[in-house]
Amino acid sequence: MTKAYVALEDGRTIEARSRAPGRTRGELVFTTAYTGYEESLTDPSYEEQILTFSYPLIGNYGVREERFESDRVHPRGVVARDLTEDVAEWLTAEGVPAVDELDTRDLVTGIREEGAMRCGIAAGPDTTAADAEAELGACKGMSEHTDIGSRVSIDEPTTYNPDGDGPRVALIDCGAKGSIASSLVERDAIVEKLPYDATVADVESVDPDLLFVSNGPGDPENFQAAAALVEEYVGDVPLAGICLGQQVIANALGGETEKMEFGHRGVNQPVRDLRSNQVVMTTQNHGYTVSEPGDLDVTQINVNDDTPEGLESDELEVITRQYHPEANPGPHDTLGFFDDVLGMTTTRTD
Repeated sequence: MTKAYVALEDGRTIEARSRAPGRTRGELVFTTAYTGYEESLTDPSYEEQILTFSYPLIGNYGVREERFESDRVHPRGVVARDLTEDVAEWLTAEGVPAVDELDTRDLVTGIREEGAMRCGIAAGPDTTAADAEAELGACKGMSEHTDIGSRVSIDEPTTYNPDGDGPRVALIDCGAKGSIASSLVERDAIVEKLPYDATVADVESVDPDLLFVSNGPGDPENFQAAAALVEEYVGDVPLAGICLGQQVIANALGGETEKMEFGHRGVNQPVRDLRSNQVVMTTQNHGYTVSEPGDLDVTQINVNDDTPEGLESDELEVITRQYHPEANPGPHDTLGFFDDVLGMTTTRTD
């Protein structure tokens, strides 16, 4: 067995098995999802993080590219109890260090009790505990306020379904999962995906019926260009947002956001609608939350901790969700969100 080491911010260094060689560092987080490892690993919201799977066996149905949410693996490293050969080979080809044969239950419990923590990983021949500890030391010096959007967004505008008959949607790509565009296209929308730092002139060239801010990684304060677009268009063009998009829109409209202790990541987060009192299960992946909604009304909350899961304003024509209504992987209880946001628009007839 080729050894690997995981050095944690709480002072522990854990021995493991190397499954994909390399050295890496980042914020250690966990997901409770028991399926959808391909979708999770290609979710841009995991950029700069080390992803721990709480489910013990990852890879039991292989690796299929059609399930990917983007064109690459985004976590900087992967930790699991048992990774199959398929997944290990995929991560090796992607250059993403991965380890297994360690107690992930203990890791997850530690994160839940102490909060998300930085870690360093060293895997492969001739690596030592000191190598992982050196990665951790370098990680402690990293700034959390980075231009992370440049690593997950498209470089040039891209159009999906150009011949569609539905509303024209300007999708601001802060790290959008592929399923968001697909869910809009399935409803015959024309989706104009724009880079995370798109300007007012870029949006004007699209002339959208709806401005949609996507999910993405990290602190919403890192996405000031998207917030500026919200400020520019609120009241003139309907606005929608998912995950980071909810946070960006809230900040732009007088609200506030804060970092959570260990975030919500998994496919079994219960959300209650305050109007109908209905509870639905949702897929989530975020480490920040809205602490003050500003000009928006809280319409849905997380059953576990009462954090806002839905914000709306009829007057301003805004609908946002903290969870992923497109839910890949996960339940499909909330797909009606896309019908609701497109319902705010006036369908083009020209």
